[in-house]
Order: sequence, then C-alpha cells, then structure tokens
Amino acid sequence: MPRTWSDPRVPAPEDCVLRPLLERRAAEAPLKTFARFADGGEWTYADMLVDVRATAAGFQALGVRQGDNVLSWLPNGRDAIRVWFALNYIGAVYVPINLAYRGRILEHVVENSDAALIVAHADLLPRLADIARAQLRQAVVIGKSAVAPIDGLSIHPAAALDGDGAKLAPLVRDVMPWDTQTIIYTSGTTGPSKGVLSSYLQAWSMGYGAFSFITGDDRYMVNLPMFHVGGTIAVYTMLANGGSIAVVDAFDTASFWRVMRETQSTVVVLLGVMTPFLVKQPPSPQDRDHPLRIAIMVPLCEDAQAFSDRFGCDVYTVFNMTEISTPLVSGRNPAPLATCGRPRAGVEARIVDANDCEVARGEIGELILRTDAPWAMNHGYNKNPEATARAWRNGWFHTGDAFRMDADGNYFFVDRMKDAIRRRGENISSFEVETEVCAHPAVKEAAAVAVASEFAEDEVMVAVSLAEGKTLDPEELIRFLLPRMAHFMVPRFVRIIDELPKTPTQKVQKHLLRSEGVTGDTWDREKAGIVVKREKIGA
Repeated sequence: MPRTWSDPRVPAPEDCVLRPLLERRAAEAPLKTFARFADGGEWTYADMLVDVRATAAGFQALGVRQGDNVLSWLPNGRDAIRVWFALNYIGAVYVPINLAYRGRILEHVVENSDAALIVAHADLLPRLADIARAQLRQAVVIGKSAVAPIDGLSIHPAAALDGDGAKLAPLVRDVMPWDTQTIIYTSGTTGPSKGVLSSYLQAWSMGYGAFSFITGDDRYMVNLPMFHVGGTIAVYTMLANGGSIAVVDAFDTASFWRVMRETQSTVVVLLGVMTPFLVKQPPSPQDRDHPLRIAIMVPLCEDAQAFSDRFGCDVYTVFNMTEISTPLVSGRNPAPLATCGRPRAGVEARIVDANDCEVARGEIGELILRTDAPWAMNHGYNKNPEATARAWRNGWFHTGDAFRMDADGNYFFVDRMKDAIRRRGENISSFEVETEVCAHPAVKEAAAVAVASEFAEDEVMVAVSLAEGKTLDPEELIRFLLPRMAHFMVPRFVRIIDELPKTPTQKVQKHLLRSEGVTGDTWDREKAGIVVKREKIGA
C-alpha cells in the first residue's frame, strides 16, 4: 500500500498501520521471535501472521466487518494479542475492557462501545449476566469449554475464532494511519469513564515516535495490562521496531529479576511503587546478572539513582496519558528529581492559566499539548462530543494536570487539576466510587478523594454522611462494595461525618477533605485486616 500523500510527518501505512506492518515484518524476518509468553512458548513473526489471519477469518465468519467495534476482555497473553491484531487486520476496532470491571462501570463500557460481539475469558463472562448489555448479542469464550448460558447472548466456544486465513474476505478499502485502531477507556472525573478514540498514527507516535532509545534488537517486557496504554504501547512499539516482547502475567517483586533473565528482556516500564519495591529488596550477588539495559521509570522517584547504580542500567522517564502520545521524554539518566522530561520532537507544550494564557516559568498552570503531525493524538471521546470539546479547546489538548517548568526547560508534574485518583498504577474516577458508595441504603452523600500513601501514589478515602436515622459500620460498607467495583477502586479509608463541606452553591469542597487527610476518626481497611487483591483470571 503506497503512501499517496507528501506530508513527511505522516508515515507510510507499512510503517504504522497494523495489517501492512505485520505483513512486512513477517516477510522480512519470518523466523524472528516476536513474543515470548509466560508459559515459555514463543511466537515468530511468521507464526503470528498465520494465527492473526486465521482469527481474523473467524471474526468475519461471526459477522464482524471493517469499522465495527469489538470488545476484548482477556488477560495478557497470546489470545489477547491475536484478538487485537486480528480485529485490526480486518479494519475493525479493538476495544479492551479492564479485567476488574463489574456492575455499573462494566455496563457503561458495554453500552458506550456500541459493540455487538465480545471475546471474554470464561472467568469473566458471568459478570455480564448481572448488567444491561445494550446491543451486545454474541460472546466468544476463551478458557473453558462449558459456561452457563446468559439470556439474550449467543455464546460461542473459542474454536469459533479458528477460521481459514486463506479465505479472508477483502477489505472494503485500505486501512489508513488516521483510522481508529482502538477505543481504550480511561477514568472519568465528573462523569463515567470515557472511551478514547486512538488512531494507528497515535499508537505509532506514542511508542516508536517517542522512544528513540529503543531498537529492533530490544525485548520489551510487557508487565502492564493490555487494556491500558501501558501494555499496548509496549506491544506496538516493538512491532514498529521489528523487535520483540516478553508477556508476563503482572509485575511481581519477588520474581522480577528471575523472569527478566529467563525472558532475556532488555526494556521495562517501572510504574509507581515498582521501583521502591525493587530497591528495598536485600542486595544480591546477582543484582547485575540480567539483560536489562533500560528502565522507563514513571514517575522519576528518589530511588532512581540508587536503582541505576545498583542494577547497572539506564533510566528514562516520560509523561503520558491514554489521550496523548508520550509528549514529554527525558534524556538518559535525568538529573532533576521528579522531572517528566521535555517535549519531544514534533510536540508543542504550554503551561497555561484558566484562559489558556501561558504562565511564567516556575509558575503552576495546566499542561496543554498539540503535535505537528495530524492524528498523532486522540481524535475525541467515543459518543461524548461534550467531553471532546472541553478537552480540545483553542486547538490544544488540555490534560487537566497541573505542571511547572524550571529555568532549564524541564517539566514537572505538580498535581491533578481534575478530580481523579491514582492508585497502584490505575486511574480511578471519584465519580464512579461515589456512585457505588451512595448505593448503600445508609449513605446520604459521599465524596471520594486521594490521600497520601506510604508508597509513591494515592490511597482512596471516602467521606460519607448518613441518611437520617441510619448507622453504618465501615466494614459493612466495604463488604457491600467488593462485588460492585474493581478491586483497585475499593476505598482503604472511610470517614463518617455529619455533613460534607460545601460551597454556598452546594458543591462539595473536596480540597478541604484532602487537606485534612486521614484524621483520627478515619477508619483504615488495612488496619482492620481487610486486604483487597487483584483477582487472577484463568488461574
């Protein structure tokens, strides 16, 4: 598929669009390993193309057509990648779902996606029985041969995706760099989670275009979920580079270096508490016995230098969101503690006030961004034109994050201007937490806020006022919430107060709750012995 445009900022389809890019890699290096999986199995580029084409034919047999949105609800692994790639191979849109979603947030994603088909792990499928499913009519189940039926949903076994790659129907038209590749859901702030519309060019820009320090000789460890850009960016970066990936179940401190050696991984992202967890491990004679050469550390914490010195690898840091394309990137082993780097080539960044007027260096304002290449950032929120218009004001994307810039041009994250919470690498919508808390019959009002953690990120605190004549045991509230929300959303702290602090216009003053923090009358779930962990799917 030749490039028919002269703009050098927009790469040719065989460089950034999945179908021609995958075919190119399989032709150039058919026997090169693209992926190593947790079970020790491997996938060459040629193997991958065969599997992807067969799966794509299976999707077509189920009625999936170019431009359709299809939900994928799978843990990291071969199935998650072949479903994603197969959908893009026939020009369909990959719409992954967070494995922790259930209840109302799951219902919202299903409705917003407009998907008629979902590919789901058998352990997750029962959650669909308890929600309204909008236009969802078919499910392909991975993981078990038999599952309970769900009214109104045609359930197919995994073998339904074993199509004949030689009988693929042709595309209606070529897939282009500006076409939608994925819809990935990011946490809402004043409303439900939003589906970010991302093009192939955005995915290419986010990794290959930003990570100039990664090459086709590298192997990138995928230790973040592929329903977030933290996982998808690793996979697409290495496909674009002609390199390889090592797919692991999740980050685990105890086995990290052993897995690094076994998989021969050379690049990894260390998010939030991962770095301090690794640095706090007892020193070992094997501390430098590993292939890792680059750690992308987000944020750049005070342990960065200790990590680099002890383990003998280079550290970089970046700033990114689902909506953007890694606009800030540091140099090798950056000196300023907590920096997010500087704008990379092709990106303009400003720090502005409430009227989008640039503030002086050193002053705090909102970070806004734009790129010189079209389609290199998101092109809106799915079925949410109001949120799209709010974010894309005056021709710039508004991140909602407060930043400052030092005299040397380094950018520093200060705080969240939007009302979101970040815990253990997950962005949490306070709105969604509050919605579920307020569903408890004893609760009149609730406000969820971030409070300081003993680690690098936030903990969730919910302040509640009670309905007249009601009492509430915080432990009872947690038991109520466990089946209703993702594990990472469940509040650690519960504070019961007479009335939430409000402005004269009756808006809750969350800044007061945040400033007061964990008070003496705040109940701590972990001190009460209630530890909420991620459910391992497919164990």
